[in-house]
Amino acid sequence: MSTGLLVAVAALWGAATGALLPRAAYRFSAPSGEPWRAACPGGHAVRGWLGPASCRDCEDPGHGHGHGHGHGHGPRATPLAVATAAVCAALAAATGTRPEIGVWLLLAPVGVLLTVVDFRVRRLPDPLTLPFAAAALALLGLTALVPEHAGEWTTSLLGSLALGGGYLVLFLINPAGMGFGDVKLALGAGAVLGWYGWPTVLLGTFAGFLLGALYGAALVLARRADRKTAIPFGPFLITGALLGLLAGAYTA
Repeated sequence: MSTGLLVAVAALWGAATGALLPRAAYRFSAPSGEPWRAACPGGHAVRGWLGPASCRDCEDPGHGHGHGHGHGHGPRATPLAVATAAVCAALAAATGTRPEIGVWLLLAPVGVLLTVVDFRVRRLPDPLTLPFAAAALALLGLTALVPEHAGEWTTSLLGSLALGGGYLVLFLINPAGMGFGDVKLALGAGAVLGWYGWPTVLLGTFAGFLLGALYGAALVLARRADRKTAIPFGPFLITGALLGLLAGAYTA
């Protein structure tokens, strides 16, 4: 398969999987300490985890962000589909036909979902972060057995432990500035970054902190926050990991 065809297939995969994320994003977007949402704002049960975040039983079918067949109560499908398609296409373009592209394409929709949930309620759900890390290590372990891969599973494991340990230290020093969900997410981020070596781990980590600092500074300048305002750091950890991964894949 040519790289161009791979990018097109990856974009289609991203669009299809991203369009299925709104319901999960709504259900996981419960404030810290509360159970996952099991009903729409109108009180009707929400069944399943994949698909649009709309309710057929709600009255006012044309008011929300659904697809014309119910009241929308979560994020719209189109932005999530576009974002996931863009991420998957970029990963395919950087990685090419090496076998690890399969791992990146499987993990990318979960990264998009985590980003959306953390931005909405400043919470990184354990059912997503811990399986993300476990899946990354397991899938990369299998990929290491396939010819023509460009990474090292040992560094992936060490990167996971190193980044998770580093974030744990930051959490213990300043729990108000770093959530424990970020520590769990760092395990997965370190695994994917470590696949391409320590320079990629350092680049992705630095990019995440830089993006978070720029976002916080922009909020302060816009007078929408002060220096003590907590911001969701998960989206920047994920974006930094994506940038590091793209650089690592491209130069591998």
